[in-house]
Amino acid sequence: MTDRSPSSRFKTDMPQIPGLTPSSKPPRRNPLLPLILGFTVVGVLILLSSHWLTHSHTAEPVRVEPPAQIEVPPPPPDPSASLPHADEKNPAIAGISDFAQPWSSADFFIKNRLTGENIPATIIRLPGGSAASASAYWAFSRKAPYGSCQLEYVSNLDKLRTDYDYQAAKHPLVGNPCSRTLYDPLKTTSLSGNIWVRGGIVQGSDIRPPFGVEIKIQGKQILAIRSE
Repeated sequence: MTDRSPSSRFKTDMPQIPGLTPSSKPPRRNPLLPLILGFTVVGVLILLSSHWLTHSHTAEPVRVEPPAQIEVPPPPPDPSASLPHADEKNPAIAGISDFAQPWSSADFFIKNRLTGENIPATIIRLPGGSAASASAYWAFSRKAPYGSCQLEYVSNLDKLRTDYDYQAAKHPLVGNPCSRTLYDPLKTTSLSGNIWVRGGIVQGSDIRPPFGVEIKIQGKQILAIRSE
């Protein structure tokens, strides 16, 4: 006779799960699994953050400052550029009217025919004589004979006494600032071969007076013909 009680009916209707007997227990979960998952999530977040930071820094453009602009002033004008440059085609260096007073002077350049070099020179109006006569002038090369210094026309008598220690100065002289040699435009001296030149030495040890420049008067102009 079949048992029809409720308890027997409940036991009979319970579904049967394959591989699992009524006495079997469900498997236990690993207690470290949540911790492992948490570390994994944190690691992924750190990796993504570092990747984003790296790209944000490299993507930022580098600003290059332009170099500072330094204004370079133009070079001062060359005073020698305005001086007369005498050559065969144009030997004029000054006018007679420029030398109204004795001891007046002017600078110029004259081209050496052999070397083509422009040599600095000076012309002086000597006292006495007519301004229309070539003998009233003395022109000389400012390039020191057998030396590298440049001669100077010294019209300041105090400078002759202080810089050159020449106390007997009575009129302008030509000086060599390197050797302290002084040449007198009013004195002449002879060289070997009985050649007389102007600019006798009154002080110092230079070998000879300055190289002379030949002067010619043409109308109202003064011409520099050639240098010694």
